[in-house]
Amino acid sequence: MVLMRVILIACCCGCPWLRGAETLSYRDLFNGRDLTGWVDVNTSPKTWTVHDGLLVCSGQPIGVMRSARQYENFLLHIEWRHMEAGGNSGIFIWSEGTVPAGKNLPKGLEVQMLELDWVNQHKKPDGSLPPIAYVHGELFGANGLKLIPDNPRGSRSKSIENRCLGKGEWNIYDVVCVDGTVKLAVNGKFVNGVRQSTVKKGYLCLESEGAEIHFRKISILELPPGVAGTQQTAPLIR
Repeated sequence: MVLMRVILIACCCGCPWLRGAETLSYRDLFNGRDLTGWVDVNTSPKTWTVHDGLLVCSGQPIGVMRSARQYENFLLHIEWRHMEAGGNSGIFIWSEGTVPAGKNLPKGLEVQMLELDWVNQHKKPDGSLPPIAYVHGELFGANGLKLIPDNPRGSRSKSIENRCLGKGEWNIYDVVCVDGTVKLAVNGKFVNGVRQSTVKKGYLCLESEGAEIHFRKISILELPPGVAGTQQTAPLIR
């Protein structure tokens, strides 16, 4: 917690950080005009488009597009809204940026983005509902990435408070990623986290998973490198 507070204070104050006179600052990963900086992995030219300054994902086919480069320690700001009730999507952190044979999604640490009505659409046979905290901000390792959840729901970590807004409304995720630890704030409050991720450096991947979702701002503030060794770094894609 002390490390996280120091990072956030330094960033908010614009303090130089281990880079001589250079000051840390956010830079856009989406320019509002085109898909510069992103590479399709296994979707289609119609899956990801830009309209009126928004990045629009059709949700079809299921798959991802990845960042052009890898990231290790950083703060990520991303704003999103689902356009369909029960819509599903997410962003992968420290991902390999490729999809294993027989899979639609990559190895990585997923930050879940589910629309609120997903809960009502997935009642169990006995009429009970899945946990509301599953709807937004669940954190988990996909396709072999391991981690320790702060708020366990099996191997996943669930949000301790439901702060996600519904269909057509904008949500803000701020994600702190440092040396295998991830903390997630939803609409202005930290509600979830994981630690000891087995991968600590890799690609970012935006997920297409069956429903239309919009993004209007994606920005990153890179922090100094940390302890990620070869075994904890996703393979570079040449």
